[in-house]
Amino acid sequence: MKTSLKRVVAGALFFCTILLVSALGYVLSGWSWMDAAYMVVITIFGVGYGEVKPINTPLLRILTMGLIIGGTTSAVYIVGAFVQMVAEGEINRAIGVRRMNRDIEALKDHVIVCGFGRIGQILARQLSRAKLPFVVIDRDKTRIELAESLGYLVKAGSAAEETILTEVGILRAQVLATVLPDDASNVFITLTARELNPNLRILARGELPSTEKKLRLAGADQVVLPASISAQRIAYMITHPVSLNFLSQDDGRQTLNELLAQVDVQVEEIVIVPDSPIAGGTIGDIEVRGKGTFIVVALKQVDGSTIIHPDQSTGLNVGDTVIVMGHRGDIPRLVQRYVVDSRIRYRGVQ
Repeated sequence: MKTSLKRVVAGALFFCTILLVSALGYVLSGWSWMDAAYMVVITIFGVGYGEVKPINTPLLRILTMGLIIGGTTSAVYIVGAFVQMVAEGEINRAIGVRRMNRDIEALKDHVIVCGFGRIGQILARQLSRAKLPFVVIDRDKTRIELAESLGYLVKAGSAAEETILTEVGILRAQVLATVLPDDASNVFITLTARELNPNLRILARGELPSTEKKLRLAGADQVVLPASISAQRIAYMITHPVSLNFLSQDDGRQTLNELLAQVDVQVEEIVIVPDSPIAGGTIGDIEVRGKGTFIVVALKQVDGSTIIHPDQSTGLNVGDTVIVMGHRGDIPRLVQRYVVDSRIRYRGVQ
């Protein structure tokens, strides 16, 4: 593309030079600037109205022939370079789309983000930081270009269409987050996604509190109401200003986990796989073997239920997720020691 643009610029400069030199040649032969310019224009563009003044000297004839040959050649050169530039742009765009489609087809256990508005952009940024695979769906050209400029995988179209969801690998996806500002669209996307993949985890955004019930009936596993969350946060700012300042240092941009990281404490998730030594054990087995280096915060069982602060007798089954809090350096050792299967999914809350 840059080479073609340089050719267009070079051709334009050469064309302008031919015009200027030819006009100057006629002026030096005794013509006025107006007559010279008129002669150059009708000659180089092949209009053929006739000569302004007689071309009766060898120098004028050579100048006119040079004008015709040089002007026509440079014009053809410019047009060819411009066509090449357009063609290269289309080819590069087609190659980029094909490459992106190939990358999307290779995704597995990924996240589908429906909508790249304000919330979608924040969500995509967090997923990118956590290095989780995801693809964005949006129909707005400006937002699509923005997502592409950030290096995200993007699919242009409506997330409510089955073909679009199929093309982004909904059958292989792990999570779908529909964060459009329109509740009706989120409900319809949830219905379509749930029908295509019954095992998919669906997170939906709702603007109105009354929409939460509709989204859950449509198949959403969790519903987020930004307005309610904002109102609760504002109320907390009023009622608990000191605590909030402690948890929201640096102008409120730090999350709780970032604050814990400052003291080398982190929240992690450990998924129990079939070959794990702790499969079939209990919470007590983990805590005893851990020797107090971490705390079991919660247990999400395979049936989807969550137990907060489970007691030591609670059993561990394949597919359960143990949420622990501990020293940043101790938890990875816990995984290496008790979860030896290479297929272990070990996710940090970043």
